[in-house]
Amino acid sequence: MNTTAPARAHVPASTRAFSGARTVATAARVLRQLRHDPRTIALMILVPCLMLVLLRYVFDASPRTFDNIGASLLGIFPLITMFLVTSIATLRERTSGTLERLLAMPLGKADLIAGYALAFGAVAVVQSALATGLALWVLGLDVTGSPWLLLLVALLDALLGTALGLFVSAFAASEFQAVQFMPAVIFPQLLLCGLFTARSNMHPVLEAISDVLPMSYAVDGMNEVMHHADMTTIFVRDVLIVAGCAVLVLALGAATLRRRTP
Repeated sequence: MNTTAPARAHVPASTRAFSGARTVATAARVLRQLRHDPRTIALMILVPCLMLVLLRYVFDASPRTFDNIGASLLGIFPLITMFLVTSIATLRERTSGTLERLLAMPLGKADLIAGYALAFGAVAVVQSALATGLALWVLGLDVTGSPWLLLLVALLDALLGTALGLFVSAFAASEFQAVQFMPAVIFPQLLLCGLFTARSNMHPVLEAISDVLPMSYAVDGMNEVMHHADMTTIFVRDVLIVAGCAVLVLALGAATLRRRTP
């Protein structure tokens, strides 16, 4: 009689059921790694604040100009920094073989992506709170609406940057290539989001393209807080679009995640 236990079938990472416990454990591991990397923490937490300080004193003789663009950049700076850090950090884990070892365990792709998003999202909360508090109460950014709404948009922008970074890391073979995605993914949105001129003043083709870019709605949401004391329906629309884009990109990131870099 054969008493040997049957071999356990291998379940692909992409088909494993989502687990909240595994997601939290992944997030805790990422945060422990970040704790030992002060340069990355400085990039995520301090750089957006330093950029806002620099911008404020660039327009020292024209505080009104800072008021006009400061709110928009309060969302754009965290998005860019989170995009860079997340894409490079995820790629580093894949090239070092960490992702391959993790996905060989009972850990699904959704658990892994959600864990990264949760960890970097926690950092984004700190980053957005510091940048918003600095802009409003130290640099004197004048907004008509609630500071909490400003913080909400800044946080969603940082989460969107995290999602975009996780997504593009699947297509990069090196950290240098991850940085090269910035001109392709971030710069067009930066030019077309309405920061430099109203989107209605653009060529119709460019305006149509800007209508499908999430950064456009991030800037629109900040502008709504700048000019309206109450929450408007346009603000709610903008927030939902930015949040929806972040969730969609995270789902795409889970679908395209690779174990290793060829």
